[in-house]
Amino acid sequence: MLFSSIPFLFYFIPCMMLVYFLVPAKCKNAVLLAFSIFFYAWGGVTYALLMILAIVMGYAAGLLIERYRGTGKAKAIMMIAVAAIISFMLYFKYTDFFIENFNRLTGLAIPLLRITLPIGISFYTFQIISYVVDVYRGVPAQKNPIYLGAYVSMFPQLIAGPIVRYVDVAKELDERTHTTAEAAAGIRRFMMGLAKKILIANPLSELSNIALASDEPSVLFYWIYGISVALYIYFDFSGYSDMAIGLGRVFGFHFLENFNYPFISKSATEFWRRWHMSLGSWFRDYVYIPMGGNRVPKWRWLFNIFVVWLLTGFWHGAAWNFIIWGLFFGVLLTIEKLWLLKHLEKSRIWSRIYLLFAVMVSFIVFNAADMPDAFATIGGLFGAGGIPLVSAQSLYYLRSYAIIFVLALVGATPVVKNLAGKLSESPKTGKIINVLEPIVLISLLLVITGYLVDGSFNPFLYFRF
Repeated sequence: MLFSSIPFLFYFIPCMMLVYFLVPAKCKNAVLLAFSIFFYAWGGVTYALLMILAIVMGYAAGLLIERYRGTGKAKAIMMIAVAAIISFMLYFKYTDFFIENFNRLTGLAIPLLRITLPIGISFYTFQIISYVVDVYRGVPAQKNPIYLGAYVSMFPQLIAGPIVRYVDVAKELDERTHTTAEAAAGIRRFMMGLAKKILIANPLSELSNIALASDEPSVLFYWIYGISVALYIYFDFSGYSDMAIGLGRVFGFHFLENFNYPFISKSATEFWRRWHMSLGSWFRDYVYIPMGGNRVPKWRWLFNIFVVWLLTGFWHGAAWNFIIWGLFFGVLLTIEKLWLLKHLEKSRIWSRIYLLFAVMVSFIVFNAADMPDAFATIGGLFGAGGIPLVSAQSLYYLRSYAIIFVLALVGATPVVKNLAGKLSESPKTGKIINVLEPIVLISLLLVITGYLVDGSFNPFLYFRF
């Protein structure tokens, strides 16, 4: 079930909120769990059962680790549980990738299994692993299976993150407050995320597809493609994160932020402190630091960086372009840490040009069907193949999508947020904004509904991860 769908907006959420806010506090987690499983089962009952099995394994492992805390048994249980839980993701997500590449190396023809990937498995797998490891590190195990199940399966962040750690919501699972102000703030955040997805990300996705499939290729069209792809991925994923964070606030949870205007960065290092922050911090705390981080000899430190970025790329998908995408950032970050960063800090303009170009190229690789396709597109940015600088078709679509481009470019910076904050704090304009806000939100919902009724199916990009 999509957040950006009529069934979710006008059937699931109203029913969920009605039941959730009518039941007593001690029953709210059970309601959250039941609706979350229904939400997930909408896409396939079998995979809902798989998620429930993973939750049960995590729950049992947590209790056993706590029981044997301080002994070798606790570590063994932790390692077995992590291996078992991650094996689900390895099997469903990577089996065909391994078979296909084994066939290429050996010349064999082992048939692919054509396994359907359970939506969101990469996210809930990481959440269960973090819970098990945190219990091993000393966090008290959750005794109530309903509470742990509600944490893992919580529908706002189940499908595409952010990756919510148990320690960040443990207290709110046991006791949380619900206020009108928090619910209103959550609804506002949800609507902003929904607008990002429907009104900006979807048109940018359409434009990128048009540019790549054009029968009149030009340098301008390839640049339109590269910029629209980078912006599309940002607004699609950050829009989902906004919706997840907003829904979490409605139900009394405060998820950590996942994006912080990454395109204003001046280096790849800064970019990854602002982009998909929950994933970056997860790899830092559960892979990079346990491997020794930067408290090791330089060769080992560089090895640790490349392992983390190899895994980061591979986590995104079972294809070589994702692996290359991850290693691309690993190389950039290494160069910056060893030499380039001190030079980038001296420049406010060239550092941003460097970062934006590097990110655009990286997302061309990320979004490509395969590496030859990625190289061909990157070559098109520089006129490879003798293509013209511009074409009539490229100019037509640039004019047609000019407003979307402007909205996306401005929306990717904190300009709108800062302006809205200043206007809200002003005694003169604050009251006007309070009156206009609900009108604007209702108008947005009507416009978005019109798009959903009339538009085509366009799922969130990160659903496939």
